[in-house]
Amino acid sequence: MDFAYSPRLAELKQRAADLTAKIMPYEDQCERENGLPPEAHAAIRQEVLASGLQAINTPVEWGGAGLSVLEQVVVQDELGKLTNALWDTVWRPANPLVHATPEQRERYLVPDARGDRRDAVAITEADAGSDPSGIATTAVRDGDGYLLNGEKWFVTVGDAADFLLVLANVPDGGPTMFLVDTGTPGVRIKRVPRYTHTFVYEHPEFTFTDVRLGADAVLGGVGQGYELTRDWFTEERLMIGARTIGAAERALTLATDWARERVQGGVPLIERQLIQGMIADSVVDIATNRALTHQVAWEFDQADLDDPTVRKTLHAKAATVKLAASEAANRVADRCQQIFGGRGYMREYPVERLWRELRVDRIWEGTSEIQRLVIANHVAKRGLGSLVTFPEAE
Repeated sequence: MDFAYSPRLAELKQRAADLTAKIMPYEDQCERENGLPPEAHAAIRQEVLASGLQAINTPVEWGGAGLSVLEQVVVQDELGKLTNALWDTVWRPANPLVHATPEQRERYLVPDARGDRRDAVAITEADAGSDPSGIATTAVRDGDGYLLNGEKWFVTVGDAADFLLVLANVPDGGPTMFLVDTGTPGVRIKRVPRYTHTFVYEHPEFTFTDVRLGADAVLGGVGQGYELTRDWFTEERLMIGARTIGAAERALTLATDWARERVQGGVPLIERQLIQGMIADSVVDIATNRALTHQVAWEFDQADLDDPTVRKTLHAKAATVKLAASEAANRVADRCQQIFGGRGYMREYPVERLWRELRVDRIWEGTSEIQRLVIANHVAKRGLGSLVTFPEAE
């Protein structure tokens, strides 16, 4: 086993850190203005393209950076240190797009990878959250195409996206993913709710009223919607693990620097044992979860993803990462806010924003409770060993 960064990983980590440093100055403006103006987005886009870290999960031949899963995790770990979800300005097309037909690829994935288009995934509904099997949105066959009707909630980046990946039920066909241009007649943003966090993008609610789609709007085949959704959840949960640990590290760095400077009762805070306990516990949370996240990412790269059992095991392992890392990062951010005292409750301080923003990572892409069910169901069906031991080399 080799737990050191290879020269390639070290270079990627530094490149991601450099890009993060160039985006970080936009944090305060994003917080003040509830987003960024077009010129700021354009400037960030140029920095992303210059870094070569656009579409890190997309093959090079389709315009992406073509990184392995472990390489993606190393990059996301650094980008996670950004507040206001500015990590999302470093676009990464939704992975179901790899199943696009050649025509769909040229229309959607290639310009998405270049940053000329932007996608958003529309799965959740008012009565269907972590369990997408309850979706009510339908796509009824109509001649050579479909009529799409329904409503989707929490469509992250929906305000900036010009096309959506919509999960809908096809009668007698099953759950199916559709590519839907946001300018299509019948597609409408119903409202844009306000949330606890201040993200660079919004999470609007969309309605679809008799939206006419051609047969070429189907992504990955009729009835394949749940498989594509599960693959998307698996990847997103692993990347959430990476980003939350990066966020926790930034919070702890800020808190320890503050504890060295802040003197109370004639002694720097960092010399107080209660503060030292918070710092030590936070180090443990970060170090153990970073190791787990990197390990599972490495396993993805070694795995035979055509093997259904392997894929299901990795799905459960990604759930383990998401559960452990998101819960740990929330603990770290809470401790760091406490170390800052009253300043930690001021929005101008990054630690406050990290504390506020990390809360959603225990909810979206499957709540912590859903991750526990995924893990426990895997143990019930396939045993404990595959989740708590290392795989054997072939």
